Amino acid sequence: MSRPVENPDYAAFLKRIIRAYSKRIAGGDIEALADLAGVVAELDHAIGQAVTQLRTQHGYSWADIARPLGITRQAAHQRWGGGDS
Repeated sequence: MSRPVENPDYAAFLKRIIRAYSKRIAGGDIEALADLAGVVAELDHAIGQAVTQLRTQHGYSWADIARPLGITRQAAHQRWGGGDS
């Protein structure tokens, strides 16, 4: 039976992959720079989805969302609030 992956371990794994990918690109593959920018766009979308689900499915407030990010609740609302009040 395999051990479940914990969120901090999973985040560390993702960071290692992104760092490794950037080193590969920095090695001279300029065309892959667009792919790396696509990773940024995908990550930004994933953060937005996570925020939406934390708010709608789990009832977290904007202050709750902002705290682990080290930003104000107003900044969190501006970034991810959309039409939300």
